[in-house]
Amino acid sequence: MTNWPDRRILDLFGILHPILLAPMAGFGTPALAITVAEAGGLAALASATITPEQAGQDLASFRAATKKPVNLNFFCHQPPVADPAREAAWRARLAPYYRELGLDPAMPVAPSNREPFNDAFCAVVEAHRPEIVSFHFGLPERRLLDRVKATGARVIASATTVPEARRLEGEGCDAIIAQGAEAGGHRGMFLTSDISGQIGTFALVPQVVDAVGLPVIAAGGIADARGVVAALALGASAVQIGTAFLLSPEARIAPQHRRALETAEADETAITNVFTGRPARGVVNRLMRELGRFSSDAPQFPLAGGALAPLRAETEPVGSRDFMPLWSGQAARLARPMPAGELVRKLAAEALAKLG
Repeated sequence: MTNWPDRRILDLFGILHPILLAPMAGFGTPALAITVAEAGGLAALASATITPEQAGQDLASFRAATKKPVNLNFFCHQPPVADPAREAAWRARLAPYYRELGLDPAMPVAPSNREPFNDAFCAVVEAHRPEIVSFHFGLPERRLLDRVKATGARVIASATTVPEARRLEGEGCDAIIAQGAEAGGHRGMFLTSDISGQIGTFALVPQVVDAVGLPVIAAGGIADARGVVAALALGASAVQIGTAFLLSPEARIAPQHRRALETAEADETAITNVFTGRPARGVVNRLMRELGRFSSDAPQFPLAGGALAPLRAETEPVGSRDFMPLWSGQAARLARPMPAGELVRKLAAEALAKLG
């Protein structure tokens, strides 16, 4: 048994170290989850960019390789409402890039698909019974949440403010992820759409700890043992880490994205809505510089991504990162490329040494 000062998350989830793999839709893999689990952290699998059938297959692959617990993650956004005028304005903003690449700005594009948690995904939870189920952008409707809890799964969700944390506690969550502004990828915000007021991880965590009676998981800007120890000192029971694991060979990441993570300074990331229509942090690239971090023309999440798909299809195969989302937290430069299992063990050993 390791001498972590707070065992609430360890005992709740049945893990050795208070280190959680962030789900990272599109980048996480069963191999990454398996390696983290075997090293004593909490594995995670994301379902936001795949079908229920694929989610079931990922869980089956995980179960075939390890008996360790796993966190299955879902998005809980509201399905977008069609807005032809806004969609047309967005296509007009992107038209110069289409013409630059020899594409027809009026060409049909497939809609961007991000399914929120629904009956089909709930059936996957009931069939495979992951030990932990996590939600981003709030929680699903009560009947679905009750079905999840009936499987015996522990339920966790992201909060970006104290009111969101209190809401999650009141709805019956077992633990809360306090996601600070430093975090890469999409904000988990659901009670507000004002990104300007989001506070940093190390201001958010102690306030959430003081406001709720549940164990709190710190997320955002944590990539080494110093961050782990700092989060625990502020009252967190565990940390959730994403960007640092993107440099592991088990992650599914394009070479140009990896290069961006390895070279970007902390001030070269920004929160933007131009890739999906919802605020998310990534390394600044051409699209963000030229359209601005936020565009009022970007359609409602996740529709903004549909019109970008042809641009990405033309440019990414030749190594360009002009139009691809380079999701990253602010602590990417603190990350060390290594196998995911080795990273978990190194983080745990170094943090325990600092804790004495």
